[in-house]
This record gives sequence, structure tokens and C-alpha cells, in this order.
Amino acid sequence: MQDIRLAFRALRATPVVSLIAILSLALGIGANTAIFSLVDSVILRALPVKEPGQLVMLSDEPGARVANTRGRCAKSGAGS
Repeated sequence: MQDIRLAFRALRATPVVSLIAILSLALGIGANTAIFSLVDSVILRALPVKEPGQLVMLSDEPGARVANTRGRCAKSGAGS
């Protein structure tokens, strides 16, 4: 309990430094949460389809590289 009192006393002694530290922590935690939410929704969650392994990407660009759901790339176009 004495350590907590000492910490609050130090925070009150230097309010500008304390404010900058608190804002930096808040910004870091917020950015980390936002990035994790994006990665979770895009990469970690399964696609809402019955058989995601059967999905393919079609392209009309000659020589375009496309990836199937297992991450292997294949060259698209005629003769592949």
C-alpha cells in the first residue's frame, strides 16, 4: 500500500510527464487492440461458407498470380 501512495505522489509531482506517459500507454493499447481486431477478423476467423477449401479466385489478367485458401500460388491463364 505504501508503494502505491509513493507512485501517486510521484505522478502528482510531475503532471506533464505523467500525462504524456498515460496518453502513450492509452494510444499503444488502443492501436494494439485495433490491429488485433483486424487480424482476427481477416486471418484468424474461418470464412462463413460451407467448404472454404473449395473457394477459388478468378482473374482475367494474363499471368496473374492467385492463391487458393491453402496459400499455394498458381499461375492463372490458359494452359495452367
